[in-house]
Amino acid sequence: MVHSNPPLMHHYGELVRNSGEPKKAKTFNLQNHPACDLPLIDLAALTSSNETEKKACTAAICKAASEWGFFQVVNHGISHELLRKMRSEQVKLFEVPFEKKITCGLLNNPYRWGTPTATRSSHFSWSEAFHIPLTMISEAASWGEFTSLREAINEFAAAMLEVSRLLASILAQNLGYPKDAVEKLCDAGTCFLRLNHYPCCPKSKDEIFGLVPHTDSDFLTILYQDQVGGLQLMKDSKWVAVKPNPDALIVNIGDLFQAWSNDEYKSVEHKVVANDKMERYSVAYFLCPSNNTVINCCKGPSVYRKFTFGEYRHQIQEDVKKIGHKIGLSRFKL
Repeated sequence: MVHSNPPLMHHYGELVRNSGEPKKAKTFNLQNHPACDLPLIDLAALTSSNETEKKACTAAICKAASEWGFFQVVNHGISHELLRKMRSEQVKLFEVPFEKKITCGLLNNPYRWGTPTATRSSHFSWSEAFHIPLTMISEAASWGEFTSLREAINEFAAAMLEVSRLLASILAQNLGYPKDAVEKLCDAGTCFLRLNHYPCCPKSKDEIFGLVPHTDSDFLTILYQDQVGGLQLMKDSKWVAVKPNPDALIVNIGDLFQAWSNDEYKSVEHKVVANDKMERYSVAYFLCPSNNTVINCCKGPSVYRKFTFGEYRHQIQEDVKKIGHKIGLSRFKL
């Protein structure tokens, strides 16, 4: 029988045995968290002839970034047809046999599964993903037989870049930066797309994550997810579940925007809960600068020292190697 899913159970079992954990893994209390309605923002108001509506929309975006670190947007300009096309191509990619996924060399091997650096079960993610640098879109030879995937990603990434730049410009202006400040730092070639697949997990939801708790290391992330659910975020020191909205994209603030804003905006910890009945798909667009970009807030006194994006990424990689998880911005506090 040909299997498309990675051997997650085998890897997870070995991890538990080698770490010396008891047979029953520590419970993470993933179930029964209250569901929340994220702030829902209609971007159509930004093109309204009514200035009051425009200002209210802008204020809502900035308020959500400060109070939640997460929000949803509708009327974002990305057609349902394009979203369906992207999802269809994503599903076809993950249905490829596992052995082919790890050996096909698509885009210089961006395929990842499980958590190779995990030293204990609480660091393990029950998922697989393709982490694709968007510089690779132009290299047709790298895509092999996946030409229709390349076409879908090319169109999808361009649309996501437009939405992310619009939101980033509003958030930057609110801080006193020029409208195009983030746009000058982040172009199409410095951003990433991550195609995620969360296979059904036979383990109890109380025992394993689909994606471990983390914050994003970019300026801004835009997520297109299916209707299965499973995304949870930290709000007022409690985990809350995010209700899927078929018409909305989910936006969250990344670590760089939190540092750049001197903690005005919040990069919030979030995770995905494993599902024992249904598989889940999502696509995340990461608005990132080049590695040599210096992150330094314009408001003082600064909470963080100056650092480059490359330095930040390197520190995260070192922390994951040494302790199994990311520490993040606290490393750079003054």
